[in-house]
Parts: sequence; C-alpha cells; structure tokens
Amino acid sequence: MHHFEMRNGNLFAEEVPVSELVRTHGTPLYIYSAATIRRHFETFDSAFAGLRHLTCYSVKANSNVNLLRLMGSMGAGLDIVSGGELYRGLAAGVPAERIVYSGVGKRPEEIKEALSAGILMFNVESLAELVRINDIAQGMGAVAKVSFRINPDVDPKTHPYISTGMKKNKFGLDLEKSLEAYALARDLTAIEPVGIDCHIGSQLTSISPFLEALDKILNFKAKLDEMGLSISYLDLGGGLGITYNEEEPPHPREFGEALTARLRDMPLTVILEPGRVIVGNAGILATQVVYTKQTPSKRFLIVDAAMNDLVRPALYDSFHRIGEITAHDRPPVKVDVVGPICESSDFLARDRELPGMEQGEYLAVYSAGAYGFAMSSNYNSRPRAAEILVDGSQARVIRRRETYEDLTALEQ
Repeated sequence: MHHFEMRNGNLFAEEVPVSELVRTHGTPLYIYSAATIRRHFETFDSAFAGLRHLTCYSVKANSNVNLLRLMGSMGAGLDIVSGGELYRGLAAGVPAERIVYSGVGKRPEEIKEALSAGILMFNVESLAELVRINDIAQGMGAVAKVSFRINPDVDPKTHPYISTGMKKNKFGLDLEKSLEAYALARDLTAIEPVGIDCHIGSQLTSISPFLEALDKILNFKAKLDEMGLSISYLDLGGGLGITYNEEEPPHPREFGEALTARLRDMPLTVILEPGRVIVGNAGILATQVVYTKQTPSKRFLIVDAAMNDLVRPALYDSFHRIGEITAHDRPPVKVDVVGPICESSDFLARDRELPGMEQGEYLAVYSAGAYGFAMSSNYNSRPRAAEILVDGSQARVIRRRETYEDLTALEQ
C-alpha cells in the first residue's frame, strides 16, 4: 500500500489531503507518513528474524525526536554520530543500551556523555580515539565497550560523496591497522573490545558489496579469535538504497536471507544501521510555485522551497520525483524547478517534464524523508520549514516553522 497517493486528482498523505495541509501550515512543508515508517521498519527488522540482531536506526537520516520515539517504541536502537544525536535519542526514550556511537571526530565531552548514559558501544575509528576513550573512561571509573570500524576497501558503486569503505575514505582503519588496534584495546584497562564494525557506503543498489565486505570481516574475525579476543557484536552498518528514479535496490528480505545464510550458526549479535531505507520514501516536501518565467532558452518554475530546504539535488545532483498536489489536465512542459536562493545550484530539478503549472499552485517533491530536513540550513536567512507527521486521519506539527525572530535568537 502506498501512503502518498493520488485520489480523484488530489494527493493524500494517508487519509489527509495534502492540499489541506499546505493551506493550513504553509510551504515549504515536510510531511511524513507514520504508517510508511512503521511498515518500512517492520519489513527491514523482520528480514533478519533468523539472526540475533538489533536494528539501530541511523539518526542522521532524519533526527526529529518524534520519529525517533516512534521507531524506539517498535524496538529500534539508534546509530548516532554526535552528542546532539545522543541527546535526541535519550529524549525520545530510546534506552542507552540500544545506542551505538559512530563517527570519526568524537569530542571528549561527547565521549563522557555517552559513557555516563551507558551506551551499548563506541564504533572506534582511529588509535588516537581509542586512547582518548580509555583515558576518559579511566577517569570516570568506567569501562568502555568498543568495536573498531574496519575499512575493507570495497567499492560500493555509489556516489563518491557517500562511499565510505575504500582506502581513500576518511572512515575506519585498514585491516592491518585494525589488528594493531585490537591488540592495544585488549591491553587497555578501561576498554572492552566487544565488536567489529563495517560501513561501506550509502544508497547501495546491490547486496554484492555487502557480501564482499562480510567475507573480509569474517576472515578478520578469525584472526581475532586466534588472539583470544571474544567478539560478540558484528555491526554491518546501513546503506541499503531506495528508489528515487529508476533504481532497483534489493528488498530487505533478500539482504536478510543472504546474511542469515552466512551468519546463522555464528555466536554473534548482528547490528544493522538502516536510515534512508526506513524514512526516505516516508516523506515529501510540499512547495508552492511563486512565479513562472520563460527565457529564450528555458522555462522556469520558481518555487518557495530551495537548496536550504533540500540540498541533495545541489550537492549530489540527485533525482527527486516531482508531481502535482492537485492534478490539472494540462500538457507536459519541460522546466527547471528552482528556488529563490542566490546560487545557480539552487534547483530541485532540471529539464523535467511536468504538467503546465501556474503561479500559486503546489508541487510535491518525493523521497524527501531522508537527508531532507536533517541537512537543511538558514542560508540566505531563510527560516526552516515546518514538519508534519500524519498518522491515519490525524496530522500534527512535530516541528513548527521557524520565524524571523528565531534567526537571530542566539546572536548577541
């Protein structure tokens, strides 16, 4: 079942007409479907039912505390990369023992906060970080559980900006350095090495890179066994892709079957860190046409959503499907959909065929639930959009629209 669908020429979010939402709350407007999030989480999590596992939602994809609370109530853990994400997760009621902390640049105060909270483990990315965690834990009279993020040098065949598991990337340790790290961790008094971590990239549309990385990780685990290290967690990260345009990513069931076949008999708890695959297609960005503009070579739809609201097209040249909120029987026209920001990169679509649109009408930008609001900014002093969560026939504001006063509230 699709929870964003056209009915009699009107776009609905579950049981709520999107036209009603934009009239009430204005635009730009992020709209999320709770039913879609539930369905996606259940589909993903159940794919690994044959394994001891913990599904830790990747907070960076969309960090609204209401969405974290929704997934936490379904048994999700969290994959975090900052002290702010830890704060959000705890505020959402997710137990600290279901939180793993990734990222290359953990600051001392963030490490202290995570140790005080009692998180499941740190995914450590350098020897310097390991030594710092040990020193801080010693000072607190604590023992830090850690895994090391291993860089298996696997090409995920995705956009280079979201590839994370190759030698040239900043993330993790190569296989040789990782052995040194585990040997050091074994001897540090305030460190308990409990896991292996690996994340090769985002928006993957094939499971073969996952399986190639897994083979290398399992060979590496055998060496740790020989060192007398007992590893109980295998964190395989996230990265499973979604359909934005014509991609055909594997179903989570296919991924689950492949991992279960290889890991079923191993005494490990598998940790998975899905983000985009849970929330990406659970959200849209609604926007209004401010002006239409015809030049000798182009027709433009100038809308009120901009690259500060949704930066993915400008940053990655990403495709997002765009459609009407209220259908009109007009022939298609090739247009650029652009925003008001003073940058030539401020576009949502280029050379896109859309039904002829007029000033004041509304469009929906699809697949905007992941890395949409989470990457938004106040560039050009634009207040950030409101966020709405629809659940059946109910719609509620889960983040109010910013005001001009908000723009200067922290400035002294």
